Amino acid sequence: MRNKPTNHLKWYLLLMILAIFVVTANGQTTSLETCFNLARDHNMTLRQAKSALLSSQYNLQAEKKSYLPKVDLLSSYTYLSSPLTVNLQTVKDGIVEGSSKQSVNAANEVFKEVTGNDLSQAAQDRIYNASKNIIGSVYPNYNPSLSKQSYFVAGLGVRQPIFLGNKLDAASNLAQSLVNSADINVDLVNKEVDFLIAAQYLRILYLNTLFNKQQIMVDALTKNNNYAQELVKNQILAPYQKSWTNVILTQAESHFNNIKLEQQNAYIELNKLLGVPLDSAIIITDTLKYAVIEPFKPEGDFWESNPVYKMAGSKISYAKTAEKISSSFSLPNIFAIGNYNLYQRDLPLLMPDWFVGLELQWTLFNGQTRKRTLAARQLIEEAKLAEKNASLGIQVLSTVARNKMKSLQNEVASLDNARKDAHTTSRLITERMRNQLSSPKDVNDALLIETEIEKGYHTAVFGYYLAAAEYFNSLGKPQQITQYIK
Repeated sequence: MRNKPTNHLKWYLLLMILAIFVVTANGQTTSLETCFNLARDHNMTLRQAKSALLSSQYNLQAEKKSYLPKVDLLSSYTYLSSPLTVNLQTVKDGIVEGSSKQSVNAANEVFKEVTGNDLSQAAQDRIYNASKNIIGSVYPNYNPSLSKQSYFVAGLGVRQPIFLGNKLDAASNLAQSLVNSADINVDLVNKEVDFLIAAQYLRILYLNTLFNKQQIMVDALTKNNNYAQELVKNQILAPYQKSWTNVILTQAESHFNNIKLEQQNAYIELNKLLGVPLDSAIIITDTLKYAVIEPFKPEGDFWESNPVYKMAGSKISYAKTAEKISSSFSLPNIFAIGNYNLYQRDLPLLMPDWFVGLELQWTLFNGQTRKRTLAARQLIEEAKLAEKNASLGIQVLSTVARNKMKSLQNEVASLDNARKDAHTTSRLITERMRNQLSSPKDVNDALLIETEIEKGYHTAVFGYYLAAAEYFNSLGKPQQITQYIK
């Protein structure tokens, strides 16, 4: 029996790895949309949010059944320090007096039956006094005790709520608001996870671009280093200039290796976001290709569809329900109660087999009730301010992202022209070196400048796409970035 969960886990991991293998088979690039789909089922944060939603749904189902009666098995075992006693002295006078009068009445009835007349008052007084003396003399002058000191009783108790001052409705509404909040939280987590995946995916595309460009740079510097070595052999170039090409080549190779390590780290972070094993073979070979995105200005109250705004709004409903619950504490509670005795044989005085009744519970004074109600009302105001603040934050995020895109659009265009000029310059200086009109150092300097401008260009493109992802995220639709990443 203990091996079954382990076997299920193994099959689960095997199927997940198989799915990733199918996606990445034959070196195919894993698309951003595929990453989104993997995260839907495996991302830990999203699975946690879904689990919280399921928990709140179960809690709501429980609250909806709070109107049902509560049935308890009640039992007790009691051991007394001494046996129970019957206090006969408190009723002695009444018993003596009543018994004496009863004797007089009985004698009078017998005499009347025989003679047809009542006893004389003197005779009645003598009988009364005689009976009183006799009964008083034989009446116990102690309190008798019962034989048992321990008792066991058992029964079924029923408690049915009839009116609880709207507490049950309020509790159900509160549970419903928690379900709504948990449902919105799933959408919110899903949105944020999609945004983080999109940003990480763009980072990998950016690193792929730098990797390819740096590879070209290393190849060019290697050729230049070999060429410089030939010039030194032919005593055309001074040895120190050859050493300089070695330094530049070593730096370029180190930068190349650093990019490879960054790629590995980026894949590990992406795998964590997808919820798959950290060593999963996700393959992304594409690079960043610039394409103009025209961000339309959203119309109307666009922020209302954003889960961030919805989450803030759900807190208002929660606060209003909390106020109703706080107010309900000042109202009475009425229950129908009943009990059926199952066992009470050892009790000296027996209760009836069953009984029913009504129970009223009403707190007449509680110094905390009013303050709690005021706190709940203030919570409503706080939630309304949070909702308004959320809408402003989304509007700011959307506007800033659009402005970033416009700014980076101009920067990309400027750097694109600069990198073309730098490439032309590097090509011309290389040709001049072959004609011995420039040195290998001049070529190295030109290649370094070209690489820096290329890096600046692709960094601007990366920033542009990140701004676009932020813009779509402000609309609550981070998945839209997939339309522009091909």
